[in-house]
Amino acid sequence: MNLRNRVRDRFSDESLARFVIFVNKLSGNWLNRPLYGKATYNEDGLVTSHYPSFVDDARFIAAYAKGRATGSWPHGELRWRASVLCWAAARGASIDGDFVECGVNRGGSALTVMTYIDFERLGKRFYLLDTYEGLVAEQLTDDERRAGLRGGGYEPCYEAVVRTFAPFGDAVRIIRGAVPDTLGQVDAERIAFLSIDMNAREPEIAAAECFWDRLVPGAAMVLDDYGWRKHAAQRIAFDDFARKRSVPLLVLPTGQGLILKPQ
Repeated sequence: MNLRNRVRDRFSDESLARFVIFVNKLSGNWLNRPLYGKATYNEDGLVTSHYPSFVDDARFIAAYAKGRATGSWPHGELRWRASVLCWAAARGASIDGDFVECGVNRGGSALTVMTYIDFERLGKRFYLLDTYEGLVAEQLTDDERRAGLRGGGYEPCYEAVVRTFAPFGDAVRIIRGAVPDTLGQVDAERIAFLSIDMNAREPEIAAAECFWDRLVPGAAMVLDDYGWRKHAAQRIAFDDFARKRSVPLLVLPTGQGLILKPQ
């Protein structure tokens, strides 16, 4: 902070801006730390020096710990992504409609948001759709295969998910099988929260098209894979999806995409 103030005292804003742009172009942004301070968050492909308020939120910390205990993300933390889901779930908690998650794995994200919003008190139902053993190879396009996507890739976890959500009783409906084949088993007429994380274009677009008309005004659709390098096919497809419906799609630095149903 002292260095930044001294530099600002000696140079005009215009000169400083030109200097920073020039150096960053040559050096790969190495000036970021002395200008903005050390990173406050460095996880899951996202580094920032801004304040991530959820790290001090006791309610989020407790919810995330529960989700993490399922073993859903063994390769690193993804707190910022989880906080986005909690934000979307909080919106869904305040409006009419059920919850749907397509792409569940061991249930860490679903359990996090359910804990965060105290789902049991809402009188809603949460539909969890997954193969519970990874991607379906036949659904992958040639472009997706060239990007490195493969069928499977996850340990079978259906029984573990059943145990995790057993305490919620009929409020959670676990639907096993490949999307789009299982979409008809979601009998919710109104949907207040939709999370899509199936790592492949075909099932994700099928889910979005199936549920879009049932999303209630103000409901959030969170796209987990939107900005990730291996998932360009999904990004292109969802850009087209949003454009056809004349709705804005917000890309987040977490790699997620976010669409709100117009009110």
